[in-house]
Amino acid sequence: LSPLMLDFHAARESLPDAPLPAHAAYPGGRSRVISHIDSARTSHAKRFGAPAVGMWPAEGAVSEEFVELLASAGCHWIASGEGVLQGSLAASGISDPRAAYHPWRLEKAPGLTMFFRDERLSDLIGFDYSKWDGGAAAHDLVRHLEAILDGAAEDEVPVVSIILDGENAWDHYPYNGYYFFEALYELLATHPRIRTTTYARLLAQATPPTPSVLPRLQAGSWVYGTMSTWIGDVAKNRGWDLLCEAKQHCDRVLANGRLDADQVAAVEAQLAICESSDWFWWFGDYNPSGAVSSFDSLFRRNLARLYRLLQLEPPSQLEIPICAGSATAEGGSMVRVTAAPN
Repeated sequence: LSPLMLDFHAARESLPDAPLPAHAAYPGGRSRVISHIDSARTSHAKRFGAPAVGMWPAEGAVSEEFVELLASAGCHWIASGEGVLQGSLAASGISDPRAAYHPWRLEKAPGLTMFFRDERLSDLIGFDYSKWDGGAAAHDLVRHLEAILDGAAEDEVPVVSIILDGENAWDHYPYNGYYFFEALYELLATHPRIRTTTYARLLAQATPPTPSVLPRLQAGSWVYGTMSTWIGDVAKNRGWDLLCEAKQHCDRVLANGRLDADQVAAVEAQLAICESSDWFWWFGDYNPSGAVSSFDSLFRRNLARLYRLLQLEPPSQLEIPICAGSATAEGGSMVRVTAAPN
């Protein structure tokens, strides 16, 4: 997860007492984050014919240093969670319940505009509307959007960001959300005041909205506005320490030049797999034991494969499970965030 790969202490910006891994930092984290950004932009260009102009980072996790790197890489916009914005404003003594309805920028990241997810509306779609009649749910969403419009200042054009995990919500809806979508699209297509758009189109307008200056960006994600999903408990921190140790061995082997180009490419690809955010997401006793066991085993097997690609014997500690999970926990991949009121 990029903000933590850059600095474990980013976790303490929102949770000052968060326990951290034994390792002081992820070895070579900055170069690895730059590599991930470049890889993502290259992949997008290969598939869509041009580099991405913006990005929703993994789980909307951001920090000032990460945002600066994204701006330097040519990203024109990023999005994160409303909790991150409200936490950032609170740290500067600012209270603004409508802060998420317009874009923001950092002085340190010129050319990059930040948008923040409306937690309430996004979570209604992700968690509640699947239990409603599709048409009623669509009308309720539009009603909320109209209320945001009605509460706007005379010269304000609210920008409402609705962002949710693409894979999580729809199989909970009857017919994968067909009736909800049919009703919602019809309402939006004919609505006299609401317009749907993308961030790229919004910023490409002749007169795009002017971002407000954010005094500081507090590191966090859409999950609780913190980094607690990936760091800060015994299991998550142990996962980081195992990864740090593997990365140290990786750096030493690559530095001595004994691997050929194909072997180096295989190592770098495997390292990228081991650096994925979902491993740490699933560690923790609040997650169901079956899922935790699977992700735990896969993480340790992937680390072991990295050692073997380095032509090293995997350490015996990789045979020891990191976390057991809970026999009573349900739905660990779905996290609901309490939203700020509109």
